[in-house]
Amino acid sequence: AQLVSTVVVEYKARETTQRFTVPYGLSCIHSTHSLTNGQAICKIACRCSILHSITRSINTVQSTIITIIISHSSDQNHKIPRFDLPAPIYMGTEEIKKELNAANWFSQLAYDQWVPIPVSGARPSARYKHAAAVADDEKLYVAGGSRTGRYLPDVQVFDFRGLVWSSLKLKSKVDAGKGKENGAPEVLPATSDHSMVKWGNKLLLLGGHSKANSDSMIVRFIDPETHACGVIETSGEAPVSRGGHSVTLVGSRLIIFGGEDRNRKLLNNVYALDLETMTWDVIATKQTPPAPRFEHTAAINGDRYLLIFGGCSHSIFFNDLHVLDLQTMEWSQPEVQGDLVTPRAGHSGVTIGENWYIVGGGDNKNGCPETLVLNMSKLAWSALASVKERDPLASEGLSVCSVLINGERYLVAFGGYNGKYNNEVFAMRLKPRDASRPKIFQSPAAAAAAASVTAAYALAKSEKLEFPSLNLNSNGTGKNSTGQDLAFEIDALKEEKKVLELSLTEVRAENSRLAEKIDEVNGTHAELSKELHSVQGQLVAERSRCFKLEAQTAELQKMLESLQSIENEVQLLRRQKSTLEQEIERNAAQRQGSGGVWRWIAG
Repeated sequence: AQLVSTVVVEYKARETTQRFTVPYGLSCIHSTHSLTNGQAICKIACRCSILHSITRSINTVQSTIITIIISHSSDQNHKIPRFDLPAPIYMGTEEIKKELNAANWFSQLAYDQWVPIPVSGARPSARYKHAAAVADDEKLYVAGGSRTGRYLPDVQVFDFRGLVWSSLKLKSKVDAGKGKENGAPEVLPATSDHSMVKWGNKLLLLGGHSKANSDSMIVRFIDPETHACGVIETSGEAPVSRGGHSVTLVGSRLIIFGGEDRNRKLLNNVYALDLETMTWDVIATKQTPPAPRFEHTAAINGDRYLLIFGGCSHSIFFNDLHVLDLQTMEWSQPEVQGDLVTPRAGHSGVTIGENWYIVGGGDNKNGCPETLVLNMSKLAWSALASVKERDPLASEGLSVCSVLINGERYLVAFGGYNGKYNNEVFAMRLKPRDASRPKIFQSPAAAAAAASVTAAYALAKSEKLEFPSLNLNSNGTGKNSTGQDLAFEIDALKEEKKVLELSLTEVRAENSRLAEKIDEVNGTHAELSKELHSVQGQLVAERSRCFKLEAQTAELQKMLESLQSIENEVQLLRRQKSTLEQEIERNAAQRQGSGGVWRWIAG
């Protein structure tokens, strides 16, 4: 059996095209439906009658969606005779089952746990530092990335309805109208460390590292419907080309922070792109900005506060949180509460309501296995889930997005690198959270101060309520009982006052103990400072000794070098002496031999 629950009709008349969607079994402003002998009849507003050959199954599922395109021309009277559909595309039983199984699979997930999604179709190549975005809560778009040192140029699409991967063949902006398809490498350069944001019916890609060098940041677009891709012309003072930056959508503006330029210079400046006029602006901020960094994440809270978390320099990994007030343009670094957060870079984040979900990241040695949640209103961290250290979710350069399926929010993560490149898709079903009662953390000093203020307020209130008892006079039997009630109430307030005074005394004693501890810590700090100065003095003395020893060593080295030459001279003299001695011996022997004849005559 075949099933169609949505029909899309494309109607052409007098050089115009009208396209609309007609849900099966429902009325529409453009047409009405009737079912006759297994055929649905549409009556168009212009009174053309079109026959849709639709086979209907017994089990009708209205959530199933399929597109059928019907094109026809019209005469002057707009009367179109009945005709057969030109090769319509029907959804088979297997495809319907896949879609139903996908919906059921998501709805059966446990809350706040990561689960790999069983996918079909040709999986994209494993990668990290790619860009990802969800369009219309139906499809996940993944663009570019990096693998084994190579930048990737492709665009991959994951359909949440069928849990299937497909590749998006892009067309250039010029060729899109001509119907010519170009390969993705010619349209979208191979790029890594870029950002992608959904705006209207298009996906915007900003920045990134690629072999196509550019002095300023380039803004590209992808149209998911027409598959068109091109460069958007911008005006104003554009930021320098960079990668590893953050892009945050705030109303109709994109806020860009940080990143690393093509010369590996780290940045911490802020730019804004007006999406309505496509104009760049430099944002001049006040107070101390975050240290230059890249591979961080950013989020917006209340359309006013821009939050920056984590990232790294070339040698340091951060776990700090900075806030930029977009009204006053002032930076601040507020104190955070809750669980301890380790330094990380290459993580990914997504906001849902006032909660900011952080997934993955690492410090080039270890991946971060925990999924964090920051309540942006209370600035309180909490760990939502955790995976193993070598899990794909404990990776750097992964992406995470949110998608609405059957009225529930899910986190979807893809890719990353943790010693190997990953291409798995993971989903987490988020448990609904009560935002009205967030967890609040207080230090002992803050709690004592709060108790002190409460006690003082209650004490002042009780003393104020005590004054009316001075003017209590009974002018009647009814007033006498009222005076007695007030007297009892005053006695009760006095007792409460005593209790509060005791509490206040305890709080003051606690404050005194804390003050003593502070004095003790200050004293310890002073002693340690003295020790530090003493050690520094010793270190200076040792350094001077080292310098002297180095000088003496250099002199001895020179002496050793001269000793070698002296040794050579001594050896030469020894050889000369030996030669001289040998000559003396030979001469003596010759003299003895020369006097032998005269001795013979004399004898």
